[in-house]
Amino acid sequence: MASLKEIRIRIASVSSTQKITSAMKLVSAAKLRRAQLSIVSLRPYANKLNEILCHLSDAIKEVEQFPLLEKRKEEKVVVVAITSNRGLCGAFNSNIVKEVNALIREKYDAQDQDGNLEIVCIGKKGYEQLSKNHKIRLCSDTLTDSPSFTDLMTIAESLMNDFLAKKIDKVEVVYNQFVNPATQRITNAVFLPIQNLDTGVEDCATDYIFEPSKDELLQELIPKILKLQLYKMLIDSVASEHGARMTSMAKATDNATEILKELKLKYNNARQTAITNELLEIISGANALDG
Repeated sequence: MASLKEIRIRIASVSSTQKITSAMKLVSAAKLRRAQLSIVSLRPYANKLNEILCHLSDAIKEVEQFPLLEKRKEEKVVVVAITSNRGLCGAFNSNIVKEVNALIREKYDAQDQDGNLEIVCIGKKGYEQLSKNHKIRLCSDTLTDSPSFTDLMTIAESLMNDFLAKKIDKVEVVYNQFVNPATQRITNAVFLPIQNLDTGVEDCATDYIFEPSKDELLQELIPKILKLQLYKMLIDSVASEHGARMTSMAKATDNATEILKELKLKYNNARQTAITNELLEIISGANALDG
């Protein structure tokens, strides 16, 4: 049986850990709330853009008008992996890394072998794992801590410009889609070429007079919607990260509480045993003196 001193040290250690995990849970809950507000604030803007696009979608008669829709042979591919900068969030990061590796094995193994596959890592944790076996195009370690549409727009524009210049043929994003604080859904989304223009708006039969023309509006609108989509994926991932960390820290706090109960019980048993042994020694000594 462990000594009283050893048990006291363990109790102090677990108690300290419990305070840290409890504080981290509260911090993650506050950050999650802000991330959820960002998602809610983004929705009206995204919905309005989709509504406008719905009214313009009949203008797309030929793909040649809009090169971002052009589907080509997938010779050069970029995979965007959105992870976090820090751990202690369960399987949040490892699931993304596993999904990226599985995606490459299943769809882009030939491109990877030929050196025609690049990875954009948003978040340090993805870079630490994926850089060991794959070619990294770019790593950003600031966006997950402080999501910025302006900074993300730079990455989106770089990808779109290279796609238009035919330096890359496809861009796919792997990220955690936020469902609720306890659930994150691993999602693969094709960023380029644009797969479809399904806006989710059922009735688009509205008669407008457009100035400038529909084609010119679409040339401006499609890149904006692409940037917005990538930003929404980032916000989803950030909210998922805080939800995963909050859940993990809540479980860690609960586990620490259970361990403390067991240790205190063990401490009390050991203390009682020590007191009993001392009493037995005193009684045995008294009996020996009387004898």
